[in-house]
Amino acid sequence: MTVTSVNGITVAYDDEGAGGTPLVLVHGHPFDRTMWAPQLAEFAAGRRVIVPDLRGYGGSEVIPGITPLETFARDVAALLDRLGVKEALIGGLSMGGQIVMEFQRLFPERVTGLILCDTFPGAETEEGKRARDTMAVRLLAEGMAGYADEVLDKMIAPHNVTGLPAVAAHVLGMMRGTSPEGAAAALRGRAQRPDYGAVLAGVRVPTLIVVGSDDEYTPVPEAEAMHRAVPGSRLAVIEGAGHLPNLERPAEFNDILRRFLGAADV
Repeated sequence: MTVTSVNGITVAYDDEGAGGTPLVLVHGHPFDRTMWAPQLAEFAAGRRVIVPDLRGYGGSEVIPGITPLETFARDVAALLDRLGVKEALIGGLSMGGQIVMEFQRLFPERVTGLILCDTFPGAETEEGKRARDTMAVRLLAEGMAGYADEVLDKMIAPHNVTGLPAVAAHVLGMMRGTSPEGAAAALRGRAQRPDYGAVLAGVRVPTLIVVGSDDEYTPVPEAEAMHRAVPGSRLAVIEGAGHLPNLERPAEFNDILRRFLGAADV
């Protein structure tokens, strides 16, 4: 792990490997950069891979209040500036995927390819806004442990909670270790997100869309809709995985990503 300062905050990140267009991977909520450990290990063997902790998560600085997706995206851009990276292939999962869509909206000239995993482009509903605010209040009052226990079998498929105990322990540890203040700020900021439908329709770079077959948060039809929205995109459904297919089925996920990178020549 390396630490630097961007946009007035301290950000932790991994920057490994060399060669090719840099691959930037953005984690989801309420996780940290270690959720991409299988991909960092695999792809840094032949390409530069950059994996940051978002503000409020992992080893990065916690800023209470509200953190909009735009702030996260600008943090990623500032980190790339600090690292001397002008263009990158950028991917994200769940909230990370929405941050990637925001990055595409703000900095399309810097994107050579997109990887959108278990995510969706829609703006938050009024009901969803209330639910996120309620959850933010709860996390600040109670901490992360109870919430983490409740959602584990939605973050990964229920059969993988028992069938993949090391993965379950990793996911649970990331969630329990997340700062309640950071998580609450992200929840409130995410509730303000715009609809990214027009952004996706305007994408003209190679795009891979991945989803777990058993994902309860962003079901397969959401991924199919994004596939239809992004011209020329590729869609991959990973059987037996829930919301975190890169951890639940890393070999299959990595194979899909490797073939995408080869075919797209990015």
